[in-house]
Amino acid sequence: MPPGDRVGADRVDAVADQLPATVAATGELKVGVNVPYAPNEFKDDDGRIVGFAVELVEALGDVLGVRPVFNESDFDRIIPAVQAGTFDMGSSSFTDTKEREQSVDFVTYYSAGVQWAQRVGDDVDPDNACGLRVAVQTTTYEDIDEVPAKSEACVAAGKPPIDKVKYDSQDEATNALILGRVDALSADSPITAYAIARSDGRLETAGPVFDAAPYGFVVAKGSPLGPVLQQAMQHLIDSGVYAQIAQRWGMEEGTIDTAQINAATS
Repeated sequence: MPPGDRVGADRVDAVADQLPATVAATGELKVGVNVPYAPNEFKDDDGRIVGFAVELVEALGDVLGVRPVFNESDFDRIIPAVQAGTFDMGSSSFTDTKEREQSVDFVTYYSAGVQWAQRVGDDVDPDNACGLRVAVQTTTYEDIDEVPAKSEACVAAGKPPIDKVKYDSQDEATNALILGRVDALSADSPITAYAIARSDGRLETAGPVFDAAPYGFVVAKGSPLGPVLQQAMQHLIDSGVYAQIAQRWGMEEGTIDTAQINAATS
């Protein structure tokens, strides 16, 4: 947890005045979030929901003149809740993919790749992990797309499949690797880097970062909130607030210059 107070931003009337009436009337932005997924979204020692993406949403609230209200949810229930109107938006390290864009819209705020981790001294190759036990958090890109594709390639080559071991939280996946219950873990690059940094020297990277893709805040398909969030996000980028927040959380590597709506490449 970085020291000091969060980085704030000023209200921008030209953007705030475009908020949908349903949001403006309440003065609140209902945000679905899944924790723990440090450093993006997790709880501090006092039980407060904090993190890089959380602080970004709070700064977006500053620009829009509304107060974000974070609602904990299972990861796989956030998008349906946004579609149903239970949440105005979802902020849970969602990878913007063409498949997801069929049902919701994304406002991009970061670029992350996939990074594997192993116990220090092991020799795990993500491109040759056939037969290994690999931890993932359930319903993430690594669970749904990346590891299954690697496993299918193993089978096609006449090798044993990857034994994908799913966990409800990233903390559980990390602990499983530390304790030797799995051979490796696969997660988004900033999450893996944070897990390694907090492992007391027990974990290290396995191979390079790959499959870079944008993170996006989720809004309902065609929602007028999407363009407003995109403008607010671009203001944070242009004003330097975004860079300050990224630096505060050690997330400089994947920062972006332009906030976009639906920027998936695959």
